[in-house]
Amino acid sequence: MPTLSALLADHLDGRVTIAGTIAASYARHRAHGDAAIFISLRPEAEVLSEAQRLQAEGPRGRKLWGVPVAVKDNIDVAGLATTAACPAFAYTPVEDASAVARLRAQGAIIIGKTNLDQFATGLNGTRSPYGVPRNALRADLVPGGSSSGSASAVAAGIVPVALGTDTAGSGRVPAGLQNLVGLKPSLGLVPTFGVVPACRTLDCVSVFALTTDDAFAVLEVIAGRDISDPFSRPVPLGQPGAIPPQFKLGIPGAADLDFDGDAEAAQSFALAVERARSLGAVIVPLDMTPCYDTARLLYDGPWVAERFLAIRDLLARDPEAILPVIRQVIAGKPLPDAADAFAARYKLAELALAAKAALNGIDAMMVPTAPRPVTLAQMAADPIGQNSMLGRYTNFVNLLDMCALAVPVSLTEGGTAAGVTFIAPSGHDAALAGLGRAFHAASGLTLGATGTNAPALAARPIAPAPGTIEIAVVGAHLSGMPLNGELTGLGASFLRATTTTADYRLFALPGGPPARPGLVRVAPGQGATVALEVWALPAEGFGRFVAGIPSPLGIGTLALADGTRVKGFLCETIATEGARDVTEYGGWRAFTAAQASAVPAPSFGELLATFPGKSSDIPPRQR
Repeated sequence: MPTLSALLADHLDGRVTIAGTIAASYARHRAHGDAAIFISLRPEAEVLSEAQRLQAEGPRGRKLWGVPVAVKDNIDVAGLATTAACPAFAYTPVEDASAVARLRAQGAIIIGKTNLDQFATGLNGTRSPYGVPRNALRADLVPGGSSSGSASAVAAGIVPVALGTDTAGSGRVPAGLQNLVGLKPSLGLVPTFGVVPACRTLDCVSVFALTTDDAFAVLEVIAGRDISDPFSRPVPLGQPGAIPPQFKLGIPGAADLDFDGDAEAAQSFALAVERARSLGAVIVPLDMTPCYDTARLLYDGPWVAERFLAIRDLLARDPEAILPVIRQVIAGKPLPDAADAFAARYKLAELALAAKAALNGIDAMMVPTAPRPVTLAQMAADPIGQNSMLGRYTNFVNLLDMCALAVPVSLTEGGTAAGVTFIAPSGHDAALAGLGRAFHAASGLTLGATGTNAPALAARPIAPAPGTIEIAVVGAHLSGMPLNGELTGLGASFLRATTTTADYRLFALPGGPPARPGLVRVAPGQGATVALEVWALPAEGFGRFVAGIPSPLGIGTLALADGTRVKGFLCETIATEGARDVTEYGGWRAFTAAQASAVPAPSFGELLATFPGKSSDIPPRQR
């Protein structure tokens, strides 16, 4: 199965009919021979009839015209049973889930409902009475869960994209284990109306795809506020852009990395770090303690009571209908009381503050998607322990209100996959997609288990997305600089690096930290070009950003060397009197780098002098 982007292009150009695509999808499913991928599969003749109707109607601007999609069987599709992998729970909805309705409105064709760990409780993919979907890379490995069938369907090339859900990593772990992209959006960005809840306050509808561009194309369709969903909320989406010239990438410190003894997995992550560096990343080791402490709350705290709510009635009337391992996880110990619930909320708030402090100045985190692959035999021997191990780097993300994107890193000769997950605060989905698409393209890997080479990385438009405003920055808001987080925190996306026309001068203003420059336009022949970056800010974010700019800086219109004019920082001329003219450096980044290299490191004696009192007052172990 081609990528979504290639398939849609074929449909629009008339090279392939929609019926031809559907027939090929069903043929691949038969050839793959895995009956456990789908819990329910629509009859081929019925789907071909829908394909012919769509073909006759024409594209009508629909973004997914004729694209076959699989849907995890805890998400409602009208007319198909929703089982959540529990036959006794099954019901047949008369209405599509919000995400499914939006897919169909854009011309997607739902071909069936995919298998999952029962009630979306598990990260391994083996907890279903409907069988275990095969890991498309190697049959003796777990496929990952809980969105096992959706991941296997995409990895095997049956469909180009599929919907999953993600509460604790269910939309990321299967992607990491099957050489896929797994996109977990910000909480509330995609409505969960029509989704059987696991933890309703944490659940996300996720996307599996062969490429980041395909995953984001689906996200653009299913994202947006739904007034019928009390957990839907307005989250800016934006557009994936190019990678900024510099960005800070946090990774777990050496003490926080654990690959459960798998040397190949450790080597894969080391490769990922070097690949990120080659793309311009400045690597910053992180103390993951707040994240790991948060993860423990998910199953040791009151959130397990949310899982209990989903099965409470069934558990009361027919407990044997629920798999023993699911009963053990959800109802195997007394539920927390109200006081425990509030205590956990307070603890989470403290941990969120600590995590925010640890991530201050970091553009994104990069963690292994899973510590290592797991065989079916290992999972059978230790179902709880092995499942918990798979969630080491995923369980904290939704509790901390973050978005995430899992992308492949490597494939071994033994047929195992390893991936990484990029993580950022809510609302940074587009920024992660921009990073993930470049990182994945640099891997040179084939797609899923299809053996198909990845397409060339398509150029992203440098024009701002609708509803955004371009802004040029020249100083501390540049990528990798101290105030860049003020931009990205408002949903800004990097567009391009360029210079002004030769009509400007740059000054180092007094004050700080951080040190700031002042850009002044001068008469023709008296200036030079100054390096800058152009970012796109959502209109609301632009207003908030401008409101916080201190005097003597302001926003004006800058003339750029590429012939465009954009809003950007300018300085009042009077503020440059007595300030140092640093135009000769060509830009603020070059100036600050030169300053840093010119400052000698302090001697040990100078460091001691910074302590209060005399050096002799310092205990020996501190000297």
